[in-house]
Amino acid sequence: MSKTILIVDDDKKIREMLRLYLAEDGYHIVEAANGREALYVARYEKPDLILLDVMMPEMDGIEFIRVYRREANTPIIMLTARVGDTDEAVGLEMGADDYITKPFVVRTVRARVKSVLRRAGGDSFESDILRAGDLALDRAGRIFKVNGAIVDLTPSEFDLLELLMANPGRAFSRIDLLSHIAADALETQVRTIDVHIRHLRAKIEPDDGDPRYIQTVYGMGYRFNKA
Repeated sequence: MSKTILIVDDDKKIREMLRLYLAEDGYHIVEAANGREALYVARYEKPDLILLDVMMPEMDGIEFIRVYRREANTPIIMLTARVGDTDEAVGLEMGADDYITKPFVVRTVRARVKSVLRRAGGDSFESDILRAGDLALDRAGRIFKVNGAIVDLTPSEFDLLELLMANPGRAFSRIDLLSHIAADALETQVRTIDVHIRHLRAKIEPDDGDPRYIQTVYGMGYRFNKA
């Protein structure tokens, strides 16, 4: 049974981005736009983990923790845009389990979610090995192999390949792929994805001039072919 994650943030775009990528990891996602709404959702859905923004209208994240900790010990990861103040310390003292400073890269959130759930005894790693043909990607160990031989990938290459292999047949735009590895994805930077893809193909394809695995979706981006 998949674990439920409650995403609490007044920024709809942040909620949508986190929902997209965490759902790919097999989590069931529910959302709230402020702390007051989050209390109702949490009481009904009983999530396994809460991603909680600090600065929100009606009820902020610190107040949410103060109230909700009287009711449940659900793991909480704070999302805070503040730097140099005491929000993190106050939140941790009141019962938060971890915090992530905005802007963040998606892979950081995914790794922290998995780490906190593992510490809480709530995450299994049945899907940590992604396979396709002669390719094998170990998510937990961050090891990639071709025909049993380890191939060194940069962090960005690994994260891009993981996303593609976890979603065979799905087409991703360049901006989607860039958002996965960069905190601030700009249209002017999207062509850097082509460079990463070119390097990946050189490392994993039997013939990078006629790619079998990472295929171009013309006018959009790329998709992974598992067959």
